[in-house]
Amino acid sequence: MSDATSTTTPEPDWAAFVAIDWGDEKHYWKLWDAHSQQSQEGELQNTPEALDTWAAELNARFGGRPLAVCLEQSRGAVVYQLSKYAYFVIYPVHPTTAARFREAFYPSGAKSDPEDTDVLLDLLLHHRDRLRRLDPDTPETRLLQMLVEQRRAWVDEKTRCSNRLTGWLKIYFPQLLDWIDDIDSPLGCDLLERWPTLEHLQRAHPGTLHKFFTQHNCRSQERVQERIQAIYQATPAIRDTAMLEAGPAIVRQLVAVIRTLRTNIEGLEQRIVPLVNAHPDRHLFAQLPGAGPALLPRLIVAFGTKRERYACADQLEAYSGIAPVTQQSGKTEWVHFRYSCPKFLRQTFHEFAAHSIAQSIWARAYYDMQRAKQKGHHAALRALAFKWIRVLYACWKNGTPYDEQVYLRALQNNHSRLSQILATRLKWKPVGGFQKLCSENA
Repeated sequence: MSDATSTTTPEPDWAAFVAIDWGDEKHYWKLWDAHSQQSQEGELQNTPEALDTWAAELNARFGGRPLAVCLEQSRGAVVYQLSKYAYFVIYPVHPTTAARFREAFYPSGAKSDPEDTDVLLDLLLHHRDRLRRLDPDTPETRLLQMLVEQRRAWVDEKTRCSNRLTGWLKIYFPQLLDWIDDIDSPLGCDLLERWPTLEHLQRAHPGTLHKFFTQHNCRSQERVQERIQAIYQATPAIRDTAMLEAGPAIVRQLVAVIRTLRTNIEGLEQRIVPLVNAHPDRHLFAQLPGAGPALLPRLIVAFGTKRERYACADQLEAYSGIAPVTQQSGKTEWVHFRYSCPKFLRQTFHEFAAHSIAQSIWARAYYDMQRAKQKGHHAALRALAFKWIRVLYACWKNGTPYDEQVYLRALQNNHSRLSQILATRLKWKPVGGFQKLCSENA
């Protein structure tokens, strides 16, 4: 989700323009008075008290009139601190934008805080139409956004730890990876915590092992016996005493980290559920095919609640990184993957498109159509996500929940190329004067 709004909103009568080059210890700022046409600059300690005093002085000086503020930050500490002052209108600038703009004025590569502030102020004064104002969503939506992003960060960290765990086991205990399907599951973690090596595991009594597997929901007695038999027939992979001491010690530490991450993920999920249930836009995405407990809140925050943020679906497609980039030079033209974009937002639409294939008939058909054009898997998913954004944007803009049958009927009525493919897969029946999908399609 973007916290910026379109620049088509009428501008207020600015009292002054302020650029801030923030730092860990102090900030360098420069102000341009809109009426006296005079500039002022100074340094500011990076403390809440110093910032509050500085903001109060500006408020008193300009009589509470709006001040445009530009800085290289969109969700950092300075932005959150400035956001509590209603007279500050923040224009966040991407660091790459500022860096390349700086190169135009300082091709030598010279860099200093005053020069950086001059660049930001010049961007604000003369290129404000290309910047987006910071327009935060509702506190509930922003809270949900922070939680789902952190949940995904913990999931990625858990995956990294699981890969490290797998790497160590491949060295000294590779058989366990065949016996346990998910090594980072409670079964795998509990087993490694109790028996970190093959030698420890082979010392256990068969009845103890049988009880252990049964307590971890291993219902197939045949599978349990196969595991126990394989354990006692296994041969140690290595005899290196150093590795046999270091490996189990590190594996136990990784298991402890994985347990903590799993607890953190579960805690965030419990906090996310009530926020999703209470969100006013939940009903728009609740029936989406493939949008489960993890993706539903991510789609909600991907759009947000401010309908004026995106004037059309094209803006969201470009901002999210789903729309490709076209480059042209002379007679040469090429289309490529978009690199600069909010990665989490692009990931949300990409993963939703992948999950929708298994539960949406038209999504499956569209994906197959893209693959038939010799597109790769991820390119086909991006094409599908591009189409999904247009569909969901219309639902979001109009406040209409998504309905698979309504969309399929629309494809049929518009005689789209996709509907021709679907005609061979779908069966319709007349109900009350309307065409409705037969249950055989489910």
